[in-house]
Amino acid sequence: MSNRLKDTTSPYLLQHSNNPVDWYPWCEEAFEKARIDDKPIFLSIGYSTCHWCHVMAHESFEDIPTAELLNKFFISIKVDREERPDIDSVYMSVCQAFTGNGGWPTSIFMTYDKKPFYAGTYFPVESKYGMPGFKDLLLALIDGWNYQRNQLLESADKIVKHISKVDNMHSDINSNELIEKNIEYFFKSFDEKNGGFGYAPKFPSPHNLIFLTLYSKIHNDLSVYKMVEKTLIQMREGGIFDHIGFGFSRYSTDQRFLAPHFEKMLYDNALLMIAYASAYSVSSNELYLDTCEKVADYIIREMTSNEGAFYSAQDADSEGVEGKFYTFTLNEIKDVLGAEKGIEFAKAFDITEKGNFEGVNIPNLLKSNNLKDNFNEELKKLYDYRKNRNKLHLDDKILTSWNSLMIIAMSMLFRITKNDKYLTIAKKAQKFIENNLCNDYEIYTSFRNGKHSKSGFLDDYSFYIAALIELYNSTLDREYLDKAEVFCKKTIEYFEDDKDGGFYLCKKNQSELFINPKETYDGAIPSGNSVMTYNLVRISQLNNDNYFINALKKQIDFMLSKVGSYLIGNSLFLLSLIINEIPPVHIVIVKNDKTNINEIIDKLPNLSNVVVVEEGNGYSLLNNQTTYYVCKNHSCLPPSNSLD
Repeated sequence: MSNRLKDTTSPYLLQHSNNPVDWYPWCEEAFEKARIDDKPIFLSIGYSTCHWCHVMAHESFEDIPTAELLNKFFISIKVDREERPDIDSVYMSVCQAFTGNGGWPTSIFMTYDKKPFYAGTYFPVESKYGMPGFKDLLLALIDGWNYQRNQLLESADKIVKHISKVDNMHSDINSNELIEKNIEYFFKSFDEKNGGFGYAPKFPSPHNLIFLTLYSKIHNDLSVYKMVEKTLIQMREGGIFDHIGFGFSRYSTDQRFLAPHFEKMLYDNALLMIAYASAYSVSSNELYLDTCEKVADYIIREMTSNEGAFYSAQDADSEGVEGKFYTFTLNEIKDVLGAEKGIEFAKAFDITEKGNFEGVNIPNLLKSNNLKDNFNEELKKLYDYRKNRNKLHLDDKILTSWNSLMIIAMSMLFRITKNDKYLTIAKKAQKFIENNLCNDYEIYTSFRNGKHSKSGFLDDYSFYIAALIELYNSTLDREYLDKAEVFCKKTIEYFEDDKDGGFYLCKKNQSELFINPKETYDGAIPSGNSVMTYNLVRISQLNNDNYFINALKKQIDFMLSKVGSYLIGNSLFLLSLIINEIPPVHIVIVKNDKTNINEIIDKLPNLSNVVVVEEGNGYSLLNNQTTYYVCKNHSCLPPSNSLD
């Protein structure tokens, strides 16, 4: 048995292609069918490595009686949130408006003209956990559609009006006050005992740590850095880090970063590499560098295609059990390593007969704090054993935005290690995007099995621009910066709201939905608007072009109007404000025929604005040798033949 999803390329949609539910992908045919048959639409949004998506699929979408209800009374549509962030964004807002929270799977019931009248997340097939059973819900909605439709349509109109309302807060707070209030918030929510911020579940939110790292360096504030240090070390010791195969899981279900939600996402690992690299650049703590390199090893080994692109995610579940791939019993450890070494390993990694997680063990170093590489041979044996014991589902689609984050991470790792391997990997991934996910200056969201998606969104453009800027920083190859500038102009042309400022998620006048959102909030990854603020800061500082300077001013004004007193979720924007107001050292390199750019790159500060020019246009060679013009803290030094 198969349905219309069988011809799609999304791993998530293909997981449901043999369901008895008569699924449609998101397409006009589905909405026209709903209109003609006078049926409501059931929209289900998720992604291929989502644990509760799997649970609902097994309980409801593989259940014949439930499928018969859906097929008879609804038109059912499946959407991969990673391929259609616009649909996910709009209907997640709907779900939050209906229920007060969100998550995946997102379950939306709506009219053929895309207006939602009921929403939720996971529903068990029968009533439990204090939640209505999915079959009971379907029957109630069928009854409502047939006999109380006007009330449902009124509800739909109200929610559309609510979601579409433009909320301009126009805060009078200045940028310095805003930054300081944000720092206060982090102090108040910091968990001094366990690291991280707030309560369980704890998400890494690496962009918060990157912001705090930069702030601590610029202001020489040790108390701020201590929050970063405690969190980074706690995560590295905890079970959220995979001590056997490396890489980080998506988040921790507990306070201590012990028990993760076991799926591994490309974006988390990229952002965490950037966070650890940033912390290493200000502290020289070898643990941070070691963590970066171990995550990079994991990405290269398990998450990189032969063509050099990066895959999206690995599943949390094996054989239908969350975390089964990653957990061990004490007997397994002793069987693989031998009794003596097994007991020694178990003591270091908190492996016990009773178990530290639901009767089994998540290897971690929270008790022993033993972060020395004393067990390399044992870890290799356990990695090989684990790999052959269970299988993990791999979501092997290539996403432009997430690949761009990993390009940034690998490029930064190159600069702090001077290891060309990481730069080669970053450049190869960029070339893959250029060859497979770009058409002139059009960018596409996803690629799989030789096919790219039909369109691109703000995140694809903004993250790719950031990757090009980062590659320029690591190579001083002007071609990367030129491309970044052109894509930045195209992003303004395609996505900017000319009237009210900010950037839409979809291209102007191309949204299929009742609203084209302008996302400013940094969630699991930074928002496209905050990334564009960062891009405009860096490009305007590198080329001093009035076009980008004016675009930056407009974007900062827009973002300040959205932040208001809402302090969380703006870290990348605030980081961009810091870089804009306290610019990094600006270095103009005047080169001659003997200038060795690679040697110069090795000496450059990690955060700097560097321009390479020929002699002329106001810059001359000193002593006929490579010459440096350095400006810092709004003053310029005399030209010099030495960067020291």
